[in-house]
Formats: sequence, structure tokens, C-alpha cells
Amino acid sequence: MGLKAWNAGVIVAVAVLWFASGTQREKPVVSALHTERVRAAEDRAIQAPGDAARQNDLAQAYLDARAPGMAIQSIEAALPAVRSEPIVQHTYARALLDQGRSQDALVIERRVLDRCADPATRCSTWLIASATRRADILAELVQLGVEDAQAQPERSALAYQNATRSVGLEGRK
Repeated sequence: MGLKAWNAGVIVAVAVLWFASGTQREKPVVSALHTERVRAAEDRAIQAPGDAARQNDLAQAYLDARAPGMAIQSIEAALPAVRSEPIVQHTYARALLDQGRSQDALVIERRVLDRCADPATRCSTWLIASATRRADILAELVQLGVEDAQAQPERSALAYQNATRSVGLEGRK
């Protein structure tokens, strides 16, 4: 009878420890640092689903919280008129880049530049400059065969350097 009592005691002890430890919590999708900003951006985007600026703010909040998948999903779920706005497409390209999809991001960034070249489309000078610079960097990434810039930091740095270097002329006396 002593062995049965010992076995029962071990089983009870293991069960108590198992229940006392609780379940493991999953890592949150959005860090606590960005939770309020993301929540506020989500609320604003829900209140006005046709507002491209609010949708862009939501996607940007997700990107700042290092959740590019959420940014992509929020843009892809937006109304077609909102999705086609150049500023939203520019943010979409960044989210694709953050997800390791350089070639897709380049296609989108070039589409932004094509839309901004149309006189009927109103694009800020900041958007044109930012899209141009990012398209140049993405073109270098694609040329070097870098699909995920974060997975290949050395080649990404080389692509960035190639895309942003400036050439100057030195005058002779």
C-alpha cells in the first residue's frame, strides 16, 4: 500500500504544479509601447472607412509597431478608392519591404510615381521625393537579388549605398 500512496502523491503533486503554473501567454501582436496609438488609429479608421488619410495613419501605426502584416491586411481590406491613393500605396510598399518582399514593393512604388506624374493626381513634393528615393533603393535591392533586406543586411547596405551615393565634379585650376 505504501507504493500506491507514493504514486498517488507524485501524481497529485504534478497535477498541482501543472495547474499552479497556469497557461503560457502569447506574445502580443502590437507591443505595449504602441498599443494606444494603434487602438486610436483603428477607431479613427473604423469611423471613416472612406478616408485615405485615416487608413494611411492606421497602416503607419502598424508599421511603427513592427507589425507589417497587419499594415498590409488593413490596406488590402480598405475600400478600392482608398487603396488606390498614392500615399496609401506608398505606405503599402513600405509594409511589403518590411515583410521581405522587395520586388513587390518596387512594383508598387513605381506605380506611385506613375500616378504622381499624372497632372490630375495631387501628390505632395514629400511623397514624390520619398517614393523616388525608395524606388531607387528598391531597384538596387532587386538588382542585387535581395528579396528580404533584413535577412541580408550587408547586401542591403550595399544597395542603399549604391542608390544614394552622389557624384561630384572637382574643378581644376
